[in-house]
Amino acid sequence: MVAASLTGKAVGQSVKRVDGVAKVTGRARYAGDFDLPGMIFGRALRNPHPSARIVSIDVRRAKALPGVHAVLTGADVPDALYGRMCKDIPILAKGVARFVGEKVAAVAADTAEIAEAALELIDIVYEALPAVFSAEDAMRPTAPIIHPEAVEVFPGAAAGIHGELSMYPAIPNVISRLTVGHGDAARALASAHKIFEHRFAVPSVHQGYIEPHTCLVAIAADGLVDVWMANKGPHIARAHMAAAIGVPEDRIRFNPVVIGGDFGGKGSLMDLLLCYCLARAAGRPVKMAMNSFEELTAGNPRHSAGIRLRTGVDRDAKLLGIEARVIFNAGAYAGFVPVPTLHGGYSELAGTYRVPNCAIEVLRVYTNTVPCGHMRSPGAPQVAFAVESHIDMIARELGLDPVEMRRRNAIADGDLTPLGETRRHLRCRDVIDAGARAFGWEKPRPAGTGRGISIYEHPPGNFGPSTVTLTMNADGRITTTVGAPDTGTGFHTIAAQLVAEHFGFSVDQVDVVQGDTLSTGFEFGSSGQRLTTTIGQAIAAAAEAMKESLAALAAERLNCAPSDIEMREGSFSAPGATIDLPALMGWAAARGKAPLSCQGRNKPGPTDRTGFVAHFAEVTVDRETGQVRLQRVVTAHDVGTIVNPIMHQGQIEGGLIQAVGQAMSERIVLKDGAVITAHLGDYKLPTIADIPELETVLLPGGGGAAPFSTTAIGEMSNVAVSAAITNAVFDAVGARLIELPITAEKVLQGLSEKASAP
Repeated sequence: MVAASLTGKAVGQSVKRVDGVAKVTGRARYAGDFDLPGMIFGRALRNPHPSARIVSIDVRRAKALPGVHAVLTGADVPDALYGRMCKDIPILAKGVARFVGEKVAAVAADTAEIAEAALELIDIVYEALPAVFSAEDAMRPTAPIIHPEAVEVFPGAAAGIHGELSMYPAIPNVISRLTVGHGDAARALASAHKIFEHRFAVPSVHQGYIEPHTCLVAIAADGLVDVWMANKGPHIARAHMAAAIGVPEDRIRFNPVVIGGDFGGKGSLMDLLLCYCLARAAGRPVKMAMNSFEELTAGNPRHSAGIRLRTGVDRDAKLLGIEARVIFNAGAYAGFVPVPTLHGGYSELAGTYRVPNCAIEVLRVYTNTVPCGHMRSPGAPQVAFAVESHIDMIARELGLDPVEMRRRNAIADGDLTPLGETRRHLRCRDVIDAGARAFGWEKPRPAGTGRGISIYEHPPGNFGPSTVTLTMNADGRITTTVGAPDTGTGFHTIAAQLVAEHFGFSVDQVDVVQGDTLSTGFEFGSSGQRLTTTIGQAIAAAAEAMKESLAALAAERLNCAPSDIEMREGSFSAPGATIDLPALMGWAAARGKAPLSCQGRNKPGPTDRTGFVAHFAEVTVDRETGQVRLQRVVTAHDVGTIVNPIMHQGQIEGGLIQAVGQAMSERIVLKDGAVITAHLGDYKLPTIADIPELETVLLPGGGGAAPFSTTAIGEMSNVAVSAAITNAVFDAVGARLIELPITAEKVLQGLSEKASAP
């Protein structure tokens, strides 16, 4: 394939979003906006115990309530367990309920209010069972076993995983154990000038999307199952649904909907299988929508984590070796995660540093708490907080400037990553220096003010299939059909710009359509910073095929060989003749030769490029109250070709704001296994009043495996910010925070411990 040259007519322009008008005028249709004739509403009854045996369920009064069309318990739904990797989730709890909020019964009724009333009429007798809430306690020999039965794991669990992976090893309640590294970490630490060991804790947080999980299921007379669902990967969701309910994939159609925010949390089936069972039992279309209480108490939030790091350095403060143990609390079920372990829990550990010897152990562990799923950069914010705090603590104890510590150890071309991989164009030092200059790191600090730094790296994703169909219509417009929804990132706009750039068009000449799962080729969906790369590859392949078809058509019209055709800015020329695209397509349409359609696919594979970011934070701290105020953040990014500058900046700022929430206010608080931050008055998402001055520094010249040297930005700005802020707090008042979020109470405790230290 001949690489297309970049003209900049479409790529590099801050064009308006293709979905913008529909969203601001209310015409955009989310899953909850679809209604069908005869549609009824489903609601689920949820278990109040962290662990309990279901002794009996009496649904007679619920069934007798007028307006109720179906009442289901575990005995009424298929026995099949489902999950994205580990198949351990029941449609409704059968025999045992494993966390507060687990679904134990369901009702479908004429209105949601009637369904709620019916739930209150269901009588359930429980027998409380022993429960365990922390991952460390769950691994003890005396801990209750949460899943005593064998759990089926999808084949190929270890595909793409570095190191030694063990699924369900002989450790109580452990789902997966991964050991990975290179060199000889034990020997390196034994020979180190100094060794530093620290522990860190990061709580669970929610993705914070505005639209809750919603689904609508209709079963036609011929058995075709229609689904409208807030899910970022419809083709994958269809495959999981088909396997669970025993219906062929080609008899299930996921229809396109607009997604009201994802941040990694809308990849699971959530209520879909239960909604299907209700629709089948009632013989009517059924809609189910979670409310914010259910989202916060029974959704699939980010994993909490406990992290221990042990690092040895030489006399020049160079890193010799790192030993790490990362323990993720997975909650009561593992099936909300599509992989055996969290990628960021090992691949990003110290990935910005030259670490010649590294040994990492990562565990995911069952507990009787809310099942956890994916959230933007799964596993990485937890690990980055620990690593970047740890590096800062080492620098401080050695009397070394934190920026200099990072410059001295920054990974560079020729260095191996902590996984023993080799990458090119490693601009870690450049990013640190650019950020430090813009931030003014060397300037004097006012009293009570502190400054902190953190760094991070992550390669663009180039995994999983992407398929695009380009259709040149009779009027010369191009329709771009994709199989993935735009989760709010602006992906459909990026697709339009890439197509327009290949043909030298205005973006206004390109329409982007999300097809259903029966009319589009397989699309893996948004995940791991992949779509700009993979869709870019698929669009390039389809565009090349389309140009060849257009050249053949023009040659026929101009009575010459296709090799004589020259295409330029919407016209086709041969010696002595020229025709523009609308005229050519009109001629073709009159002869039944238009529209033209060409399909393109990506070429998944490893990438030897990566991207770097450096965050700099400035805070003020009140020593009397412990109150921390974030005053300023500067973030420096290593970037490739930017497709849409305003949306690119939006991704950076949105990620930063999300990171500020995780750093300073957000936390899912549990009491005896139950979430007590159960509404948005208690669960503190940041508002604009919490956001400081933000400044972005861009270092162009990077690139990856995508046409036009575009690369990823989606998971770069939200990962390492927490450590920059806590490092700034230490710089201001000497209080070291090793657990998130930052609170005045923790700062005061740190100050007290500092004052009482010998």
